[in-house]
Amino acid sequence: MTLYERLGGHEGILRLIQPFYIDVRQHNVLGPIFNVRIQDWPAHLANIAEFWARQTGGPSSYPGGFAGAHLPLGIQPSDLKHWLDLWEWNCRRHLASAEADEMILLAHRIGAQLQKILSGRPGLSLGSETGR
Repeated sequence: MTLYERLGGHEGILRLIQPFYIDVRQHNVLGPIFNVRIQDWPAHLANIAEFWARQTGGPSSYPGGFAGAHLPLGIQPSDLKHWLDLWEWNCRRHLASAEADEMILLAHRIGAQLQKILSGRPGLSLGSETGR
């Protein structure tokens, strides 16, 4: 059974990312980064759900372009750490232990790749896959 299936499919992913992004929007560092750029939160969450569906082995219409979407944000390493810390807290709060561990590991892998790209170092493209 895939991680996607164990999470409960798209609905299970939404049960994780909806409260997570509520926390992001209220975070003193992350909130200003996201709130100024995201005007349509339901559409953004639908797109993020497609991204996580793809990463967890489920069906997805995610078009790619993950790195390109993040490059103009001016994200700093400390911002990424805040995001990962909040992600881990939400995963532990909303998921069973094994699934939380897997989602946290996936996020750290994606974060490491994004950090390489943001730093201008050669790395994997995040357009479609994260090295799985």
